[in-house]
Amino acid sequence: MFPEHRPRRLRVSPAMRRLVSETTLRPRQLILPMFVAEGASGPRPISSMPGVVQHTRDSLRAAAVDAVRAGVGGLMVFGVPSTRDAIGSGATDERGILNLALADLRAELGDDTVLMADTCLDEFTDHGHCGVLDERGAVDNDATLDRYAAMALAQAEAGAHLLGPSGMMDGQVGVIRRALDGAGYPDTGILAYSAKYASAFYGPFREAVDSQLQGDRKTYQQDSGNAREALREIELDVAEGADIVMIKPALSYLDVVRAAAETAPVPVAAYNISGEYAMVEAAAANGWLDRERTVLEVLTSIRRAGADLVLTYWAAEAAAWLDRDR
Repeated sequence: MFPEHRPRRLRVSPAMRRLVSETTLRPRQLILPMFVAEGASGPRPISSMPGVVQHTRDSLRAAAVDAVRAGVGGLMVFGVPSTRDAIGSGATDERGILNLALADLRAELGDDTVLMADTCLDEFTDHGHCGVLDERGAVDNDATLDRYAAMALAQAEAGAHLLGPSGMMDGQVGVIRRALDGAGYPDTGILAYSAKYASAFYGPFREAVDSQLQGDRKTYQQDSGNAREALREIELDVAEGADIVMIKPALSYLDVVRAAAETAPVPVAAYNISGEYAMVEAAAANGWLDRERTVLEVLTSIRRAGADLVLTYWAAEAAAWLDRDR
């Protein structure tokens, strides 16, 4: 007879639980998304995302330095321009807010962190879509790819280590890879938003970037019911040269994160998005949840599903908690 098995023996103390923990959550696995606004005189709070702001260039630099000192693995930067037009001209202007901010951060931090750029037009267009519109008002895939190539080169020139094409245009990774290689940026990588779903959880983000969108993006972002489609998108992006693939959102799509982790030959990231952040912050503010425990549980669940990297607005704060508890 075998002796009685008692799993609780491995839970009796913090040291024991730490010893046998199956999933690690470390600061280096966390990426902090940050917003920088053109013309801002000071950091602007985002009402639906307590604790998150639209930075000035100066406050962005300071917050980025603090985050890197806390141990976060990387920074993903989004620009909020003061003017917009139909083709998102500010995205490719070397004096545009995002490109200036990227140059600031590269000069400040060098290679001490991984500097990432959102390679998408939605923040820069006056219609809020992720691409150029045709005469019918639909997003023109191929015309958009031309803009993405130009945007990618501007971001690489500004100093980004990784570019994040998030528009879900067919062929976007391949076009960007060819543009980078042809212009002498073979070492600039691509973090592809391979499976980006048309989610209701993006609402706070649209406030964060002052989005001009009317309607939705269902003609180019994925339907929430589709999982196999995400794996096809990942396969295509890897074939076109993606260095990292990403699932967005994270919490409602942990099954997709798991499937990606089991099949993708490159690292898998997941984006713990604005609506997920806002739900926890609202519940914690009402005293319904223990904020720190909930945040760390959320991030651990994304890692447990298989994500190698997690983009989260809690990155710097969580990194400090994790360092404290080592």
